[in-house]
Amino acid sequence: MANYHKPDQQTLQSLRDTANRLRINSIKATTAAGSGHPTSCCSAAEIVSVLFFNTMKYKAQDPRNPSNDRFVISKGHAAPVLYAAWAEAGFLPEEELLNLRKIDSILEGHPVPRQEFTDVATGSLGQGLGAACGMAYTGKYFDKASYRVFCLLGDGEVSEGSVWEAMAFAGYYKLDNLVAIFDVNRLGQSDPAPLQHKLEVYQKRCEAFGWNAVVVDGHSVEELCKAFCQVKNQPTAVIAKTFKGKGITGVEDKENWHGKPLPKDMAEEAIKEIESRIQNKKKLCPKLPEEDAPVVNIKDIKMQSPPSYKIGDKMATRKAYGLALGKLGHASDRVIALDGDTKNSTFADLFKKEHPDRFIECYIAEQNMVSVAVGCATRDRTVAFASAFATFFTRAFDQIRMAAISESNINLCGSHCGVSIGEDGPSQMGLEDICMFRAVPTATVFYPSDAVSTEKAVELAANTKGICFIRTSRPENAVLYSSTEDFRVGQAKVVHQSKDDQVTVIGAGVTLHEALAAAEELKKDNICIRVMDLFTVKPLDKETILENARATRGRIITVEDHYYEGGIGEAVASAVVGEPDITVTRLAVSHVPRSGKPAELLKMFGIDKDSIVVAVKAAVTQATNSK
Repeated sequence: MANYHKPDQQTLQSLRDTANRLRINSIKATTAAGSGHPTSCCSAAEIVSVLFFNTMKYKAQDPRNPSNDRFVISKGHAAPVLYAAWAEAGFLPEEELLNLRKIDSILEGHPVPRQEFTDVATGSLGQGLGAACGMAYTGKYFDKASYRVFCLLGDGEVSEGSVWEAMAFAGYYKLDNLVAIFDVNRLGQSDPAPLQHKLEVYQKRCEAFGWNAVVVDGHSVEELCKAFCQVKNQPTAVIAKTFKGKGITGVEDKENWHGKPLPKDMAEEAIKEIESRIQNKKKLCPKLPEEDAPVVNIKDIKMQSPPSYKIGDKMATRKAYGLALGKLGHASDRVIALDGDTKNSTFADLFKKEHPDRFIECYIAEQNMVSVAVGCATRDRTVAFASAFATFFTRAFDQIRMAAISESNINLCGSHCGVSIGEDGPSQMGLEDICMFRAVPTATVFYPSDAVSTEKAVELAANTKGICFIRTSRPENAVLYSSTEDFRVGQAKVVHQSKDDQVTVIGAGVTLHEALAAAEELKKDNICIRVMDLFTVKPLDKETILENARATRGRIITVEDHYYEGGIGEAVASAVVGEPDITVTRLAVSHVPRSGKPAELLKMFGIDKDSIVVAVKAAVTQATNSK
């Protein structure tokens, strides 16, 4: 605390006055909207006042300046106090606050990045600190800049395990540019929070995770000013004792007021009371940042050479991912990789060997890994690739969902998909991942089938907006494409065809190779099939699918190493629905699998070469009989 300079009494009073104006505007906005969380705003008023008008350094008219300090309001339901702060700073017109939650206003019920001052969407509680960790890690280790990151959490959300994943991450990496503020206002939504005002328990927990933990009166601007001073080699947790609804007579520290705006008459009375405490209407100006964040350009990142594989070479797509990522890292020093202690299986370790300073080990905390990636990617500071077994991304689905709402550009690679991983059994098999990522509005789903297409998927993902998911496989399969093959998002490839084809078989990953083997087997019976590689499951190449289906008498068979629900078969079926004379037969994993050899499991679930042969013959025979 050696760098602490106590503000003069006039400044302290101005900070108190500012806090009360934030309270008033939060009450006005929520009452005008007829919904919202004024009591959650009131508990945080002094915290936000001191942060925005004494501690943080930023350009009020340039909220996304890369050198600005960052602020994440993890308790996103207190958005009105954030909006009030930006109005106080002069970025928003104060009258706009009265448009809170209206369909034509940017001031939504919870913060979203269509607001220039919001980096990540919050509101699904427990996620803000993980994103703040990503921002702080980027600031300290990549940008090597002086900006700091502040994250405001509610005490209720501290029950979320993801908060403690983030606490462990920040403590381990000594993110001394990160401050987490616990707004301990005692009351949750329907009950008091489990620890209520046991501040010493919060303090001991934070200290156990390697944080400098400071307990303060959260309504004392002087104590807050001192607590926000930076310490070296530790993140700081400010544990602020506050009261929900602070300043509102009859509501302060009372249950059953969460998420309830004050009725108009009650609001007017509360505002009059709070106004009487304001001594000076003079507004404070935020401090300006030291502009030392480097200029960064992450557009149009291209591999420096084409793929070096030869057709027929054997390579697992999971290994091709790691090799491609390491190669991409040479094209831009802003490409980073994260992994959850699976790097020697996902082959992200190949990136680490090439670029050790740009690899973040997140350990076995996939929820936090996704949030950290989101934080690293904010303000276009990095191109982040995070990898894990595909199935383990299911536990981070809420973080992925929120990443889409955050308009985040992150790239996720899920390896070990499907039953083809073999003996490890169903707990390790990604069988729901395509379904999960297809449901994300901003997602692109890559499913490469060989080393060349995997390398191209990595390059395309680096330059594609939104959430990119790359699905990689464990088995080694032959390289199908030449190094000069052009790949595009939403463009499928026909890898086997003739003028006599009777059925179009659509596969991806291991099942594409099974389909090619089936094509050779069917030739013995003079049955020709067309084999298509989707490359991207989303967006789907509907035009190519229909063109080839019509060329093969309207018959499509999909085969996938994934559950039936939400996978390739359903994607294709939805694309051709309503098209005349098109039939889709789906082959997929029908129930929870078990351990076994990959070939045994492909056969057990009817997605191997022999099963495709049977399905093709059935389709051809059925058509013949119907004549």
